[in-house]
Amino acid sequence: MDPRFIRNFSIIAHIDHGKSTLADQLLLQTGTITEREFRDQILDDLDVERERGITVKARAVSLRYRYKGQEYELNLVDTPGHVDFHYEVSRSLAACEGALLLVDAFQGVQAQTVANAYAAINGNLTIIPCLNKVDLPVTRIDEVLEEMQTVLGFTDEETLRTSGKSGIGVDDVLQALVERVPCPSGNPTDPLRALVFDSKYDNFRGVMTYIRVMEGTIRPGMKIRFMKGGTNHEVLEVGQFRPNNVKCDELGPGQVGYFVAGIKQLTAVHVGDTVTEAGRIAAEPLPGYKSPQQMVFCGMYPIDATDFEKLREELQKMSLNDASFSFVPETSDALGFGFRCGFLGMLHMEIIQQRLEKEAAIDLIQTAPNVTYELLMMDGAVNRVDNPQDVPVSGNIKEFREPVVKVNFIIPADGIGPIMQLCNDRRGIYKSTEYLGPTRAQIVYELPLAEVIYDMHDKLKSVTRGYGTMDYEIIGFRPADLVKMDILVKGNKVDALATIVHRAQAEKRGRSLCKRLKEEISKHQFEIPIQAALSSRVIARETISALRKNVTAKCYGGDITRKRKLWAKQKEGKKRLKQFGEVEIPQKAFLSVLDTGDD
Repeated sequence: MDPRFIRNFSIIAHIDHGKSTLADQLLLQTGTITEREFRDQILDDLDVERERGITVKARAVSLRYRYKGQEYELNLVDTPGHVDFHYEVSRSLAACEGALLLVDAFQGVQAQTVANAYAAINGNLTIIPCLNKVDLPVTRIDEVLEEMQTVLGFTDEETLRTSGKSGIGVDDVLQALVERVPCPSGNPTDPLRALVFDSKYDNFRGVMTYIRVMEGTIRPGMKIRFMKGGTNHEVLEVGQFRPNNVKCDELGPGQVGYFVAGIKQLTAVHVGDTVTEAGRIAAEPLPGYKSPQQMVFCGMYPIDATDFEKLREELQKMSLNDASFSFVPETSDALGFGFRCGFLGMLHMEIIQQRLEKEAAIDLIQTAPNVTYELLMMDGAVNRVDNPQDVPVSGNIKEFREPVVKVNFIIPADGIGPIMQLCNDRRGIYKSTEYLGPTRAQIVYELPLAEVIYDMHDKLKSVTRGYGTMDYEIIGFRPADLVKMDILVKGNKVDALATIVHRAQAEKRGRSLCKRLKEEISKHQFEIPIQAALSSRVIARETISALRKNVTAKCYGGDITRKRKLWAKQKEGKKRLKQFGEVEIPQKAFLSVLDTGDD
């Protein structure tokens, strides 16, 4: 198709502002799907997306739209809204020239609205602002328009009024896409250069590679080369998403689609790679993507040790489809063989775990998540540590550094006090306050990432009665007075329960953790001491008393020496059990490390 009649665009917004619902209406009103095929969130095809009502994976689809007698091809990329999936959004924006920015007519500008808008502006995209959900029974249209102008600089005239649910203003959106979004550049006769923006493993056809063609043309039978991977393949099929996969003869400049080349090696395809023609290689590859920085790590171990290889295969397939996720094998004395997995955030971690348990049917034990730290050693070397077990003896460490994030809160004005208190309790550094209107404010703080990822979002919702939102970005590492806290159960260190804490909070966290573990670990036939220790110094202890069987229940009357004999025998038995008995630690105990000790 002539690139002049192609438009590539993304839909970006804060979580739950109606991206997927508007995408459904665009598909319906352009005739891409029929009324019979229509269902809510048609582009959210993962079970976990439909269960939670959120978008996790970016999805692409090609629409046909006739305007002033000319047929246009509109390539839409539906994106997630949650902060953990910001990497998916950045990848989608790199494949587009325009973006629809949705703002809820009642909730107004939220933290992720601002973050995604700036990401689109930095990518030189044309932004079409839309005030969505205008048919809600309660709206704040004038106030929200004022917020959009104050925070993002969009005027009332250029903002469209839409509703994904009832279809209001969808035709205006389609017209604005044709008129405002620039057409892609690129010459169909130049050497092929296509950006790999996603990929998926098909059990029958191997890896399906999703691409946006920048220059040249790709067609079946062509020999192609991955410029980063350095492997050559023959294209067997090319096609587009409408929204199901539909074969086509070729993909030209500006078009978005997929190709199948019988690739069985999961490691052959890299997101951000450039596809070119094997016989006519392009002069230089496309810029690709900045590789994502995983900041939350946890161990995943199969409950059944025979599932280890199956878990490895499933993790490989997931890392192909999600480049922001990584894994390496590791072993634990308490849990056996497993993998150390890296994620962008806590929701990202939950989604991966849920997909492994439901789609792959693997029962997992997951250790408490922790963030990456930097250690400046006495010899001047800087080591990165994502597992508390790997922290060396404190005498070798010159400086302990923790990741710090800039957090942007958008909250009701009456929530400013509680939020500032919450941030100060978590070692936050205040930066600025800006009022978006008479009732809403934006507060910026710098906080340690470890204090943000676990329960900051829940606490924020609690103190703002559900109206507060937050967005964060990592700004670097800073020195802090941190220590490794070991947990000993019956005198043995449990490596999977080790954690890194601030020295000032170590005692409080240690006491809290020992109490939680006392509740989680069931009683055994012998006494179990639970201790928290900083190197060799014990800072907290709880004791689980032994299960006591009444061995003298059958004795009634007679001399006391008979009872004493039975008690002595029981005592000897318990002593022997204490030496050889193993303590069973349940899954919930590993997650009790997340308790911040606020209670």
